[in-house]
Amino acid sequence: MPELPMMPRRAMLRSLAGAGALALGVTACSDSTDSPGSSGTTAPGSSPPATSGGTGTVPEPAVSARRFGAEWDSHVRTFMSWPAATGIWGDDLPAVREDIARVARAIAATEPVVLLARPDQADAARRAVGADVDVVPMQVDDLWARDTVPVFVEEAGTVHGVDFNFNGWGDKQSHEHDARVAREVSAKYGIPLDRTWLVAEGGSFETDGVGTLMVTESSIVNDNRNPGRTRQQIEDELERVLGVTKVIWFEGVRNQDITDAHVDSLARFVAPGVVLLDKAFPGEPADSWSRSADQARTVLRDATDARGEPIRVVDLPQPDPERMTAPPGDDFVSSYVNFFIGNRAVFLPRFGDKAADDRARGILRDHFPTRDVVMVRIDAIAAGGGGIHCATHDQPGTPPA
Repeated sequence: MPELPMMPRRAMLRSLAGAGALALGVTACSDSTDSPGSSGTTAPGSSPPATSGGTGTVPEPAVSARRFGAEWDSHVRTFMSWPAATGIWGDDLPAVREDIARVARAIAATEPVVLLARPDQADAARRAVGADVDVVPMQVDDLWARDTVPVFVEEAGTVHGVDFNFNGWGDKQSHEHDARVAREVSAKYGIPLDRTWLVAEGGSFETDGVGTLMVTESSIVNDNRNPGRTRQQIEDELERVLGVTKVIWFEGVRNQDITDAHVDSLARFVAPGVVLLDKAFPGEPADSWSRSADQARTVLRDATDARGEPIRVVDLPQPDPERMTAPPGDDFVSSYVNFFIGNRAVFLPRFGDKAADDRARGILRDHFPTRDVVMVRIDAIAAGGGGIHCATHDQPGTPPA
């Protein structure tokens, strides 16, 4: 099919709708020339050997036997992906790759990083990220490892991956290679792969590691992912495959970004019972995103977690658009909430508003006093509708000594 013009990930849905073209099956195709042919006692250790699985359906355990760990638990490695398709990024691809390389190098200074890259692009990726990053040849389309790598859970000391059937955020973009990444990663690293009928992405889910899950309805109770399924059916399946026992639902935002408002730019756990919530810069006019945050605040005010405990909300304010290093525009993700919690550091975006950057760093330092807080400039990624969390995916376990 003909290639649609490049536009930011967040902008694509609005543009298609404005053109009267939004429907299932309308996708932005990649350039065809790009495609050749838990901390401490709960960490399960390194990946099981390849003989333990990696393909097919695994019998599902009882909910109590399974745990979806928190991001602050120990990671054996963090996965990232090298953006490949010019049909998605166009002329912005070099700047996006610079951002990805910068993030990969920063994280690799503190824990193992695996960068998935198309075989014909692997050498260039190695030169960009340096020797501390393990570049693994694998067919990928774009950088959104959070959504394409399997969602990892722990069961009886073994890490399992869950394949959530990535479909390009509801068939808004064509991701032929990315749709297979969950299976290929599981097979390569000998990780048993569990299947589900649910269509979702890793950025849809936020957990406290002790049974609570936060999700936006817009990103999963949606006919572009799970047609005909009720919220209760989806909640039951989430509890089954992830082992969670309490799901907190936010309305989210429909039809205004390609993800339908993933939770990982809205609200994040930093400890059981403590949530950092995105907050618009004071004085900015209300929009669907600030109203979404207000709605989430109302939900959290009355919510309890899986332990029956109330939830404390801490605001994480956005920067001043007038002081940022890049013109934000309507599609720029200026949320500090899209941070990544590594083994020894927390990584969050630097937007150039020094006062806001320093405030965000201080808030994260308050909640992770034993970790460094590292700010990384990601203007090109943010302009494309994402952040550091979107570009990373942690695998639970103990890293090599």
